[in-house]
Amino acid sequence: MLTLKTEDLSPVQLQDYLQYAIAPRPICFASTIDVDGNINLSPFSFFNMFSTKPPICVFSPARRVRDNTTKHTLENVLEVKECVINIVDYDMVQQMSLASTEYAKGVNEFEKAGFTMLKSELVSPPRVAEAPVQFECIVNQVIPLGESHGAGNLVLAEIKLIHINENILNDEGKIDQQKIDLVARLGGDWYCRVTAENLFKVAKPLAKLGIGVDALPKSVRLSKVLTGNDLGMLGNVEHLPSDEEVDLVASLPEVKEVLDATIGDTTNRERELHELARQYLSDGNVDVALKIVLL
Repeated sequence: MLTLKTEDLSPVQLQDYLQYAIAPRPICFASTIDVDGNINLSPFSFFNMFSTKPPICVFSPARRVRDNTTKHTLENVLEVKECVINIVDYDMVQQMSLASTEYAKGVNEFEKAGFTMLKSELVSPPRVAEAPVQFECIVNQVIPLGESHGAGNLVLAEIKLIHINENILNDEGKIDQQKIDLVARLGGDWYCRVTAENLFKVAKPLAKLGIGVDALPKSVRLSKVLTGNDLGMLGNVEHLPSDEEVDLVASLPEVKEVLDATIGDTTNRERELHELARQYLSDGNVDVALKIVLL
């Protein structure tokens, strides 16, 4: 394993390693305004939500790595403590990237990138009409993290109004993760797109207490077939099934076929049962999968 001391790396090298490894990152497409009324629109991938009540997002306009200068967005939020955080979807990603061009102060990136300015209701900076979600925010605090090349400046933005395009809502009025078509930043010029095909769910162990991987039999924990993800799913059950429940699964046709074909061959029996259990796990049927590996 390659081990690097951050103090031995140049800002450019450090940025490269960090941005490729800490990814994907959501994109804050921030619109701001200065005291003279000049509008700025710029994307930042050092961004996330950090509180629900109060609803706080944090993004960081870092000092430029190449020359240590600051960005117009940072200057604006220090002058006018308001911003709009516009969420970026796939249909606007190329325009969003164009808006990151370092135009001179006073140049309106809405116009340069071809976006539509939509008047905000509570704050001065306009919203991006094309964005599927827009957050009108008050800037509570700006925290500088340093004065050197690449140093961040944490903008703590409190969301006051949320605007949502109704086309991304489901029948219950909630945002449909499969409809919003989000994009995220990776390293260098790389992005990723959150499509329905690459979405998956992981059951949260909140309402129940998972038994843990350590409670599984050694033969299961050390399986040459089951992956760490498989073990995580099995360890998230609340209790091991009884011997009677395990015995019942042996009557399933595909299980019986494995058992009949591997009489006297314990090594292949375990492997084939674990492979069968993986198929059930891939379908989300943890209960049957657990019983199969316990046979």
